[in-house]
Amino acid sequence: MPGGARDLYRRILLLHRALPAALRALGDRYVKEEFRKHKAAGPAEAQRFLREWENYAALIQQQINEDKQNLKEKTVYGIQLTEEKLNDFRDEQIGQLKELMDEATKPNKKITISKDSEHKT
Repeated sequence: MPGGARDLYRRILLLHRALPAALRALGDRYVKEEFRKHKAAGPAEAQRFLREWENYAALIQQQINEDKQNLKEKTVYGIQLTEEKLNDFRDEQIGQLKELMDEATKPNKKITISKDSEHKT
């Protein structure tokens, strides 16, 4: 993909820094996987891919700005996909979307990192 894709990739990762930690981790992982998968995309597919990610970046930027202005209510990030949009997805994309939804809706798990080798009683 062209250099514009690299700039978009960086911009999205920068935007993710403003998201809650769990969303940031999930979003970063997903963006990295998708951009990696589309490195060798043909011109038409690359154009669609970049257009969708540009739309995503604009939406996230708008929602981050709204979150900064609205200190009373918790911001909900993302959008509800229309049935028309879902019908345009390939089976593989539907599977990825389901995995993403499952990951995003998992109950919060605490992760504890301990130094077992240094643990003394």
